[in-house]
Amino acid sequence: MKQLIDLAGWNRREHFAFFSAFEEPFFGVVADVDATRAYARAKELGVSFFQFYLHAVLRAVNEVEALRYRIEGGQVYCYEVIHASATLTRPDNTFGFSFVPYAAALADFGRGLAAEAEAVRRSSGLRLNEVTARPDVIHFSALPWVSFTGLSHARSFSHPDSVPKISVGRARRLGPQLLLPVAVNVHHGLADGYHVGLFLDALQRHLDAEA
Repeated sequence: MKQLIDLAGWNRREHFAFFSAFEEPFFGVVADVDATRAYARAKELGVSFFQFYLHAVLRAVNEVEALRYRIEGGQVYCYEVIHASATLTRPDNTFGFSFVPYAAALADFGRGLAAEAEAVRRSSGLRLNEVTARPDVIHFSALPWVSFTGLSHARSFSHPDSVPKISVGRARRLGPQLLLPVAVNVHHGLADGYHVGLFLDALQRHLDAEA
């Protein structure tokens, strides 16, 4: 479900109009989160670290209203629940798009993720369709080969897009800590650095709480 935002009375009305006129309205932030406890807990539970942190990412996204805004037909809507359109890899090192539904319980979420991972493995090509391309998602990718400090995305500026893009890189050790790089790219007409900060704080909290 989604709710229409009244642009006339919205406190971001001018921000939205200003940045929506840009050829590239997205901005990006890369920051580390501490995944020490989360990694250990994933091992204890016998679940993949990927499943564990993707679930925490979605929990955090759904807490931040600005990350649930989407632009559709020039209007802004706020979705009640956000899911993941994640790139999942195959044995031949290609990837396919997926739709991973959000579930509050880690085990329930894991079943949906496993089903999509299997569907990608059995398919070929991008799997770009009306489900994987729906707007009530984040575009999510994992780069477990690179502990990045910056990241950009391939984008078609002529195609209207307001879906946040979140990527996670390879974790690295720093003393006793396991640091996980997280890249967040969002439409500046819908969110600011403040909202990205809220997301990163929530992500850290959920990584620790689930652990």
